[in-house]
Amino acid sequence: MHSVSFDIAGHGVVLNLQGASLMEQLGNLAPFVAGKVTPVFTLTQVGAVPETPDEILLENREPGFPRISIGRLGDGWFMEMAPLPDLPTAARMVAKDDFSEAEFQILSSPAFAVNNSMMLLFAMSTAPLGTLEVHASTIMNDGKGYLFLAPSGTGKSTHSQQWLKYIPGSELLNDDNPIVRLLPDGSVRVYGSPWSGKTPCYKKMDVPAGAFVRIRRAPENKITRLSVLESYASLYSSCSAFRPVKTIADGLHATISTIVGKVPCYVLDCLPDRGAAETCYNEVHG
Repeated sequence: MHSVSFDIAGHGVVLNLQGASLMEQLGNLAPFVAGKVTPVFTLTQVGAVPETPDEILLENREPGFPRISIGRLGDGWFMEMAPLPDLPTAARMVAKDDFSEAEFQILSSPAFAVNNSMMLLFAMSTAPLGTLEVHASTIMNDGKGYLFLAPSGTGKSTHSQQWLKYIPGSELLNDDNPIVRLLPDGSVRVYGSPWSGKTPCYKKMDVPAGAFVRIRRAPENKITRLSVLESYASLYSSCSAFRPVKTIADGLHATISTIVGKVPCYVLDCLPDRGAAETCYNEVHG
């Protein structure tokens, strides 16, 4: 068994693979390799896991997105995943009730199988720990991180590109799955992660969170600060987690409720142009 430890957003993770060669396909994980860690979860590759759960609680078959099924298996959890709804199953995974340990079987698409299994476990095991796995594109500028929220394909990456092109000092931290943490001292920081969608941007860096900005297509550029309640709804809808689990749902609620009182949230109605980036920058940076 080949064991590798990682530090992802300050959380330890242990991955046990049946051989070392698969790590060559997982260059996105390389920046996060660490020494000895106290893991929030341990994921171990095995030859086989059960093929069906006792019951299915969630199934996502949205076109163009990974197929994911989650269900109960005994007193633990069953998960099955594929890169797209019409592609063969890539992995099956069984996890303890608290998601602290899991075993997975690779059936196809090995890199996807490892990464998606890790992403799922990370979101679920860290949700009670003041941690959010957020669907966002994140720009660093002047020592802060600005997270652009939007459904896939509706402009968050495009908006980040406008910042990179037109706002001096901008740098991409992550283009799809940054990690946000509410730390014990009350500060809120955004971290790069090994998972960045279609854009290879895997940076082990972190900065204070400067703002959350929801991107909406519109015929003109206008930015509006959201109320606390609106901010909560906006951020909640962009967090990855399995909400039927009470500890996860309670963790999300407590973390988001505190964060929106500390970090401003906005909605940017905009065109995909330079003016949108400048409108956003002038408001959130000021």
